[in-house]
Amino acid sequence: MQTERNVPNPVLAVATRSGHVESWHRGAVAVCHDGETVLALGDVDRPVFARSAVKPLQALPFLERGLAERLGLSDGELAVMCASHDGTPAHTDAVRSLLARGGLDPSQLGCGPHAPFDPASRRELLQRGDEPDRVHNNCSGKHGGFLHLARACGDDLARYLAPDSRCQQEVQAAVAAMTGCADLGVGLDGCGAPTFRLPLAALARAFCRLANPVGLPPVRAAACHTILGAVGREPALLAGERRFCTALVRTWPGRSFAKNGAEGVYALALAPAAGRPRWPGGLGIAIKIDDGTERGYQPVLVDLLLRLGVFADGAVPPALQPFHRQPIDNTQRLRVGHVESVCEWPWR
Repeated sequence: MQTERNVPNPVLAVATRSGHVESWHRGAVAVCHDGETVLALGDVDRPVFARSAVKPLQALPFLERGLAERLGLSDGELAVMCASHDGTPAHTDAVRSLLARGGLDPSQLGCGPHAPFDPASRRELLQRGDEPDRVHNNCSGKHGGFLHLARACGDDLARYLAPDSRCQQEVQAAVAAMTGCADLGVGLDGCGAPTFRLPLAALARAFCRLANPVGLPPVRAAACHTILGAVGREPALLAGERRFCTALVRTWPGRSFAKNGAEGVYALALAPAAGRPRWPGGLGIAIKIDDGTERGYQPVLVDLLLRLGVFADGAVPPALQPFHRQPIDNTQRLRVGHVESVCEWPWR
C-alpha cells in the first residue's frame, strides 16, 4: 500500500479541553480566484479522493442534455441530485419524485440503504419498525440523476454505475474538464459510484469555474447557473436544517454552492458579487483534513471566509458561528472545550 506521507501538512485546527490542546487537525487548503490559485496552504498538489464534493460536477451532463427541462424537475429535485442529504421525509420524497419523473423505482438505485442521518427521522423510522430504504442513503438523489442520464445515454440501467458505461464516461469527462485534470484517478465511493482522485488545487479550480463559468461553453455555463440557483432556493434539500452546507448556501443564496465529501474534504464556490472589491471574480475553496474529520475543516473554512472579507458586515453571521468556534460539551452538558482554526492567513 502506498503511504504518500512526505512533508506533513500544517496544523489547521485544534481541539481544546479544560484550557489545554488535546487534538490537532492537519490538512491543506487551496483558494482559487478568477482561475488563479491565490492560496496554497499545505500540499495542495497531493491527489485526494474528492468523494461527494464533486456531486455538482457529476450533475452537469444531466443538465447539459436538457433532462431537467424534459422531465420537468423542480428546484428541490435538482438540489437533492447534488446532495448528501439527511434522509428526512422531505429528502426521500424529493428522491422518489425525481425517480417517478421517468417511471423509475427506488429498487433500481445502486446505493445501499442506511439509516437517516437526521436523528428525528431515524427515531421515527425505528419506532414504526421500518427498515431503511435505498432512498434514505444520503447519495440517493445523485443515483436518481445517474439513472435518468443512463437511460438518455442508452445504457443498461443495471450497469449505470460501471465506470465504462456511457453515462459514467460523460460524468468523468465533465469532472476532468472542470478540474483541468486530463488523467483523473478513479476509485469506488461509499455509495458504489465512481469517485475521483485529484489534486486539491484542481478541486478549488473546478468550484471557481462552477461559481463563475465565464469562458465555459454556453450549455455548461447555463448548467452551472442552474445548479447554484436551484440549491439557493432549496438549501435544506442540499443537506439538512442543521448542516454546514445548508447554512453556507443560505448565507449567499443563488450565489454559492457548498459541498462536503467524506474523509475530511470540503469545497465551496462563491460567485462574483458587488461589494467584494478584493475578489471581483469567482472564488473556489477546497480543504482536506488529513485525519478525515469534519470538525477539522468547519472552523477553518469559516475563519478563512472571515479573513477573505466575504461576509456582508465583516463579521461571522449567527448561523455560521457554531461552526466557527465549535463547542465541546460533556454528558453533563457542561462546556469543556472547543475546536477552532489556528491558521495564519495572509489576509487580515
